[in-house]
Amino acid sequence: MGGRVWVFDLDDTLHDASAHIFPMMNRAMTNYIMDALEIDEHDAHTLRQHYWRIYGATLKGLVRHHGTNPHHFLQETHRFDNLHEMVIQTKRLRHMLQSLNGRKLVFTNAPRDYALRVLEILDIDDLFNLVFSVESTQFHAKPSPRGFQRLLQTLQVKASDCIMLEDSLPALMTAKRLGMKTIWVSKKRHKPIYVDYRIDSVLALTHLKL
Repeated sequence: MGGRVWVFDLDDTLHDASAHIFPMMNRAMTNYIMDALEIDEHDAHTLRQHYWRIYGATLKGLVRHHGTNPHHFLQETHRFDNLHEMVIQTKRLRHMLQSLNGRKLVFTNAPRDYALRVLEILDIDDLFNLVFSVESTQFHAKPSPRGFQRLLQTLQVKASDCIMLEDSLPALMTAKRLGMKTIWVSKKRHKPIYVDYRIDSVLALTHLKL
C-alpha cells in the first residue's frame, strides 16, 4: 500500500500530558522503583534519569538490568482512575485530523490500554488505522530504531512515506535517520537539523504545506 502515512506520538503531541498526567506518572514510576529495588527516593530518581539518558525510556533500563516485568511496570504506572479529568481537550483536534489525507496511526511509548483510553477521551480513537504501543515494539521503546523498524514492517511501508509528529527530539532523530519526514511539536524556537518542520501545536499542521 502506497500513499502518505501520518505517524503521531500521543503524550505531549496529540494532547497536553505535562499538565496533569506526567507529574503523576513520574511519581508512580519513582515509587515503583523504590519498592521494587528497595532504594530511597533520591536514588530511584537518579536511576530513572540515568536510564532515560542511556535508553530514552526508564522501562528499558529496568528490564535489562533488574529483570522487571514490563507488563507489571506499565500497569502500575499508568493506572489513572480519574483519567477523564486529567486529559485536556483540544478544540478542533478531531476536525484537523479528519482533514489529513492518508493513513493515520499513533506510535507511543505508553501501554496500549492507556493510549486507547486517552484517544477515546479525546474522541479521536476512530480516526487511526493503528495504535502502535510499547507492547507492539516488543518493548523497544522510541528512540530505539528496532521499534521503528517493527512499525514499518507492520505497516509494510517505506520510511520515506511517513511523516512523524513528535515532541521528543531523540525519537525524531531516529525517524529522520530512517528516512521519515519529521515535525517537531514544541514551543521552543531553535530547530535541530534533523527536524524538517517545527509547530507550536498539532493544530498548526493545517498551515504546513507538505
